Amino acid sequence: MGNDSRAYAIGPNEGEALWFFGNLVTVKAGSNDTGGSYTLTEFRIPPGFASPVHVHHTEDEAIYVLDGRAEFHCGERVFAAGPGTFVLLPKGVPHWLQVSSDVPCRSLVLTSPGQFEGFVAEAGEPALTRELPPPGPPDMARVARAGERFRIETLRPPPTAPMH
Repeated sequence: MGNDSRAYAIGPNEGEALWFFGNLVTVKAGSNDTGGSYTLTEFRIPPGFASPVHVHHTEDEAIYVLDGRAEFHCGERVFAAGPGTFVLLPKGVPHWLQVSSDVPCRSLVLTSPGQFEGFVAEAGEPALTRELPPPGPPDMARVARAGERFRIETLRPPPTAPMH
């Protein structure tokens, strides 16, 4: 018999909800749940959003798009992703994304090893509702401090990218 003491299920409106860079992030499985192996989050990203160019020095990032469309820029490569598309962004490679649909992009983001939820919590804030936050600039000093601790480096604002 295996040890099933860590087994659990959570519903669509469950999990810690955070506002991060104008996105709604829901933690579905954190490091404490997975023994540090991975973090699984659900992102809801508003239309037109573009992330800063950043690099994860510790974890690989895997994205599975559920709704909407986005372009993922990783190094010199660009991946147009819609529902059902999987994108792998390896650690150590600068990347950024831009939502290219007129509806929010919703995706599952798996980072391995786990710790990403700690970065999101420190760089963002608890969500007051399970909806996209009101527009406003992120606190880049707080993002930089969290980035130092979790080895996620923000390199520059998003480039102006044509949407395909």
